[in-house]
Amino acid sequence: MTKSLFSRRRFLQTTASAAGASLVPGSIFLNAESISVAALVAASDRVRFGIVGVGMEGSGLLSTAIQLPGVECVAAADLYDGRHELAREIVGKPIRTTRRYQELLDAKDIDAILVAVPDHWHKQVVVDALSAGKDVYCEKPMSHNPADGLAMVAAARKTDRIVQIGAQRTSSVLCAKAKELYDQGAIGDLNLIEATLGRNDPTGAWEYPPPPDLSPQNFDWETWQGTVPKKPFDPLTFARWRCWKEYGTGVAGDLLVHLISGMQTVIGVNEIPKRVSAFGGIYRWKDGRNMPDVHPVLFEYGNIPVYMRLSLGCESAEVTRFQGSKGVIELREFSVTYTPQTGADTSPSYYAFSFPARLKDPYFKQWHQEHDPVPGKEPMSQSVTYNGNDYDDLKPHLWKFFQSVRSRQPVLQDVVFGHNTALACHLANESYFRKSSVYWDSSSQSIQSFA
Repeated sequence: MTKSLFSRRRFLQTTASAAGASLVPGSIFLNAESISVAALVAASDRVRFGIVGVGMEGSGLLSTAIQLPGVECVAAADLYDGRHELAREIVGKPIRTTRRYQELLDAKDIDAILVAVPDHWHKQVVVDALSAGKDVYCEKPMSHNPADGLAMVAAARKTDRIVQIGAQRTSSVLCAKAKELYDQGAIGDLNLIEATLGRNDPTGAWEYPPPPDLSPQNFDWETWQGTVPKKPFDPLTFARWRCWKEYGTGVAGDLLVHLISGMQTVIGVNEIPKRVSAFGGIYRWKDGRNMPDVHPVLFEYGNIPVYMRLSLGCESAEVTRFQGSKGVIELREFSVTYTPQTGADTSPSYYAFSFPARLKDPYFKQWHQEHDPVPGKEPMSQSVTYNGNDYDDLKPHLWKFFQSVRSRQPVLQDVVFGHNTALACHLANESYFRKSSVYWDSSSQSIQSFA
């Protein structure tokens, strides 16, 4: 690798990671599972992979994957020739490059395929790769629409290959610790989950600069458009495809999918929400996009309300709070904090101030006699914070995928998990566009509005 490549998150948070790792009173540092101990991998167990799509996400996947022991990139496919050059720079040695991803699927020396193409191409590349007998790692969200997701699930079941979807929180030590606390009953009866994620900069709103040399000569624009209505060559559409529903899934597929994946991991569910109500609009980035830049969504999972707020117009802490009768688990990018609550009165009820003195005074006296602690032995409530690596770190997630390819053991974020999580995002988008609450009708396998 000729130089280090950073994702948006990694670039912005390198220093924050170092700060978050330092111990403070009441905090514990979580060590991730070591993967260096497996550095010696027999040649017969070496996993050789090809990558389809070497753009912003794909270049991060590639630069991370080649750092893992027993893993080798042998080929890359992309419709833009400049990314062939980039792939060779990242790998640091000659590899096969092509515009036709099908060449990677035909190659006998490739065991697995990493897929990092725009959302509207996910289904076709994944289904083709599975049909060719390859194991697949596909970037989130798994699908561009519900029908694509159903086709991907069917293909995975038919071929019985390993499929892992790329929302990394399912492999995070922070999510694992939050799940451990939750499973132990730390917060009692869960009654509400809320999550926020906000950005306030052009790059965070996908205002990416297209490659300066991009042209119909070095880029197959016609193929890139796929089955969507055709339009003239447009570099901005190529770079900023997340802005339009024809190619992407908006903030739901880009950001909400992470919040949902982490939430499902912590509370141990793998299901489709029963009801979804979404709001929002295009408030800041009026650049021709048709996907909202502010998108609050209310889900119902089982009988638990889950409220998630996404914004590209105001920076806010990225945090998920699991709230229960005995306290709160707060999951952040570099930490998990548990704050217990007794759920009991800590002072006489203020309602008693509405009593006349003949009733109020005896009430207060009796309350203090029964509840006041012995002086010097007052109870102390203390939060505990567990610090750890960024819960969106790619390395542990990719490592688990390649280990599954070797062992043939199932992964947590498989095609069903990926489908259910993507469906929640599709429901959020559909509710926004319909301006009504929606649900997934399993009998018709379609999104329906509530009457």
